[in-house]
Amino acid sequence: MTIIEDDTTAYLSARLRRERESRGWSLGQFAEKSGVSKAMISKIERGEASPTATVLGRLSGALSVTVSALLSRTDAVHHGVRRYAQQPAWSDPETGYDRRQVLSGQKIPLELVEVTLPAGQKVTMPAAAYSFIQQAIWVLEGSLLFHQGDRVHHLDTGDCLELGPPQDCMFENKTAENCRYLVAVVRSA
Repeated sequence: MTIIEDDTTAYLSARLRRERESRGWSLGQFAEKSGVSKAMISKIERGEASPTATVLGRLSGALSVTVSALLSRTDAVHHGVRRYAQQPAWSDPETGYDRRQVLSGQKIPLELVEVTLPAGQKVTMPAAAYSFIQQAIWVLEGSLLFHQGDRVHHLDTGDCLELGPPQDCMFENKTAENCRYLVAVVRSA
């Protein structure tokens, strides 16, 4: 197996291992809590595989940290302008789903994430990834089907949806054009 030579993947691999070890969890315990196989977690931690958005959601949920926190490269308080080039970006190797961490507030419990979901793609997230946050989705360009439990919300450009209690969900783009949306996340105290 080829080791992935990607700076974001290397950072994420080390971060996941630190988070797991700081909790005193074995790979088996992390696998049980996240629903991700022990073998896959091991590959991710060694930098031999990059997690999909769904797997990253499961891992973050088990750790009770946001995906943004896992991808963030600094714990320092950020004040002032955060230039585009300074905003951490990550891509799902399976779907091409791109996410950019526009804001990761330290003094205020707010995160802003810009996502581009390619045409014809979908990404699922487990309820565990949302058990400690509240969020809203604002479609900036395109059309998004957001499946929240048994409900399906059709969102077009400019539409905004405030999410309710955590449920398994799916972001789906059935169109021939990319969909770009902003997720506003408020971390619970």
